[in-house]
Amino acid sequence: MPRYSTLPTRLWAYGIALVILLNGTCAFAAASAVNSVFLEDLTSFELRAAVANGSTTVLVPIGGTEQNGPHMALGKHNVRVKVLAGQIAQKLGNAIVAPVLAYVPEGSIFPPVAHMRFSGTISIADATFESLLESTARSFKQHGFHDVVFLGDHGGYQKNEQRAVEKINKEWAGEPRFRALALTAYYEASQGPYIQALRSKGYSDAEIGTHAGLADTSMMLAIDKSLVRMDLLAEGAKTGPADGVYGDPRKSSVELGQLGIRSIVERSVQAIQDAVKQHASR
Repeated sequence: MPRYSTLPTRLWAYGIALVILLNGTCAFAAASAVNSVFLEDLTSFELRAAVANGSTTVLVPIGGTEQNGPHMALGKHNVRVKVLAGQIAQKLGNAIVAPVLAYVPEGSIFPPVAHMRFSGTISIADATFESLLESTARSFKQHGFHDVVFLGDHGGYQKNEQRAVEKINKEWAGEPRFRALALTAYYEASQGPYIQALRSKGYSDAEIGTHAGLADTSMMLAIDKSLVRMDLLAEGAKTGPADGVYGDPRKSSVELGQLGIRSIVERSVQAIQDAVKQHASR
């Protein structure tokens, strides 16, 4: 038989192998999506099955879109809270992460105050924000989640979270299976333990700062370096409040940022487990 007659056979075999490879890749991608803790990665039916199988805690990450000095992207809070919420959910083992809420109170729009003085900051009214939280909690209750946990990455709206949660829990008082929680431990971990850890390494409060300084920038480096303009830090120019920076980010590093990540994740996991256990025992 002529040698070239085997060509169709080889092509057929290669085609079968390609189909098998593609099917395997699709199956892997599908399995990865199903195993995701992020609600946006799941289908409605997959989410319903997850809740039925015991994933009755939903984490609602709250970020904010605001200026972070000349060296850090506007989406800092949104990126950070999603990553940390994902790590918290993985450790809990029975939690789903909701989409990040990126629109939060940032102060007066006109006349502009605080971060609103800088391009890109987005602000909404306190009442609008609290109403958003309330509707979000009601939505998840409707879908069978027992514990709706708000994780606020920004200090400015912590009291708004608490007011919304108080209203929701009063509304749900006759249905003890359901409860909303403003997890203050999440934000407090970034202010207390993390700051103490940085001080113990010899950094001053003036360097650590309260916004876009050493602490803030280091955590962003540990989560997503692409959102930090390293060339600006390397240039060594000192920035300050006029630039939207409260602190000194020039000595920021991934290693220092990991201290904050560990503190927030560990303390949040423990606080949620304690709160859920207490809720279940009622």
